[in-house]
Amino acid sequence: MKALSRVGIAFFCWLLFPAFAQQGASPAKVMPRFKRPAVPAPGPDHRITLDVVVTDHSGNPVPGLQQQDFTILDNNKPQTILSFRAVDRPGEAANRPLQAIVLVDTVNTSFERAAYQRIQLEKFLRKDGGKLPLPMSLVILSDTSAGQSVTTSDGNILVDSLSSKQPGLRFIGRSQGFYGGDERLQISTGVLEKLASDEATQPGRKLLIWLGPGWPLLAGPEVMLSAKVQNALFQSIVELSTALRKARVTIYNIDETESIGREFYYKGFLKGVGSANNAKIGDMALQVLAAQSGGRVLNSGNDIAGSIADCLVDAKVFYALSFDSPVADRPNEYHSLQVKIGKRGLTGRTRAGYYAQP
Repeated sequence: MKALSRVGIAFFCWLLFPAFAQQGASPAKVMPRFKRPAVPAPGPDHRITLDVVVTDHSGNPVPGLQQQDFTILDNNKPQTILSFRAVDRPGEAANRPLQAIVLVDTVNTSFERAAYQRIQLEKFLRKDGGKLPLPMSLVILSDTSAGQSVTTSDGNILVDSLSSKQPGLRFIGRSQGFYGGDERLQISTGVLEKLASDEATQPGRKLLIWLGPGWPLLAGPEVMLSAKVQNALFQSIVELSTALRKARVTIYNIDETESIGREFYYKGFLKGVGSANNAKIGDMALQVLAAQSGGRVLNSGNDIAGSIADCLVDAKVFYALSFDSPVADRPNEYHSLQVKIGKRGLTGRTRAGYYAQP
């Protein structure tokens, strides 16, 4: 998982000239930095665990399903389900390893919007006297630090933690490269990498709720990448996707549509990257990672407190299934995933794919 930090995605902002140029400035050139990607560890684990949320036509979670109601398709081929667990009864989730992490992103968000997010987050945390539906922790991401609070079911404790971590002056200025885009990308993806690494040591499912627009998205005409850039980018995509899957982290992105007209741009990158030749910068977008992890992208409306509550509904009723991945013919072979529900009108939402190994 160190390839992402080593590559740094510095080339990302170097290639983002069309996007930033639209903002009416002449940013300084940021030279890309490259290092050799990490070599995958030998003997990969082929057991794949999927956390599946099943909903009806109205989007309501559906309890009471059995193993025979599910079919797992790996590259459109049915797989044998090796284990099945249902969390679909009140209070059952509290008896199993399950937590939510709310990340307040002050690196990629304006001061005004970050302040509003904190107000809405405090509103959510104080609801019902501070009694949270499941254990939660906070991460305040700034350009100088990203510390995680204690994990607790008492929202009042998290409010105190939030109040004690007021964001200070930013050290990433508009004069630094492409508006500091290179630094913002490295900080943002670096903390996501670290969270995945830390949570991999903890059992159970984790819901990561990221407040803010995330790091810059590619805009403008098609950008041509060199083979070296594409190889490094593809390796970063593989490693981050694998780390999130193994840690059982599902990402939820909540933003109030800061970039009007671009809120659905990420949908052009949801297919999954099968090879370095097809890797594009947009494949690393926060919204893409959220959708591919089985989470949600909520980027309209100002009710952040309500959106957080909507995301946590996924923790009330879900199903954990596992199967063994077919042996791949080559390293980092992308496999698409789909879960079919054998009852009419029901939809299963889970991870969109994974990278299989020989």
